[in-house]
Amino acid sequence: MTKAAQTTEPIDEPAVPLPPAQISFNRQIADKLRQAADLLAQQSASPFRVAAYRRAAESVEGLDEPVTDLYARDGISGLESIPGVGRSIASAVAELCRTGRWGFLEHLRGTLDPARLFQAIPGIGPALAVRFHAELGADTLEELEAAAQDGRLAAMHGIGRRRAELVRAAVGQMLARARPRRSDLAEQAPAEMLLDVDREYRAKARADVLPKIAPKRFNPRHEAWLPVLHTQRDKWHFTAMFSNTARAHDLARIHDWVVIYFSSDHDAEAQCTVVTETRGELDGLRVIRGREADCRAYYRTKATEPERAGLTN
Repeated sequence: MTKAAQTTEPIDEPAVPLPPAQISFNRQIADKLRQAADLLAQQSASPFRVAAYRRAAESVEGLDEPVTDLYARDGISGLESIPGVGRSIASAVAELCRTGRWGFLEHLRGTLDPARLFQAIPGIGPALAVRFHAELGADTLEELEAAAQDGRLAAMHGIGRRRAELVRAAVGQMLARARPRRSDLAEQAPAEMLLDVDREYRAKARADVLPKIAPKRFNPRHEAWLPVLHTQRDKWHFTAMFSNTARAHDLARIHDWVVIYFSSDHDAEAQCTVVTETRGELDGLRVIRGREADCRAYYRTKATEPERAGLTN
């Protein structure tokens, strides 16, 4: 072939296959996304939400680099660059990369164990992990961090301020990479909307019209007793279920405390717990833990004039 006849088109290099261990981890994450899709489908969730998890699973499994490397290099924004992966699913993949666990999937399965989660914190053994859940009512790293910030953790017997600060720092490091920048923080679902989901869930649970799961914890007979609601309001997707935790059982609040997961296509997944307040001006009303001020404002708009007068700041 003469020099003039030589092509100037670039030659595609063959793709370098990923090592088996890295292929395996991408596949494991994809499998968990598919498991969530299957459970959501079984529990009558929106077909669009189910399809979103399945599309994301295909994309993660087909990546030409380890998803852990992408996350370590580019954070949440890197995960969002994967086709079909929005902010909510990206936060789930980040949790899987960081801890190997996914709290939302464990809730769908009925296998959530906060004590096991807290043992991932450096220096925290099984006994102390159980105490964090039982005495602080914490189910997630975020709730444990909040207890460290407001002084409840330091007030625990045998903890003290210094150790509480060490726990707070460790939890902060575990959460740091998964959190968006402050300018990109996901908005919260409106309190009125969350309280409406709570009402719908409890009404349908009483009417016995919801699909049920058999939680692994506190269920020696393996009965499918825990009702699950998947619903949507505007752009928000919600999953609601009673809190099947040791603290809820100890305080006989299983059918009062409602855990709600919520997300949109553009916002990271978040969760809250709705309870019946037993003291103060909101006594007897349903309240979102940590958002009492929002609930107070909501009830003012719904109350009659004499009732509003009692809902003071």
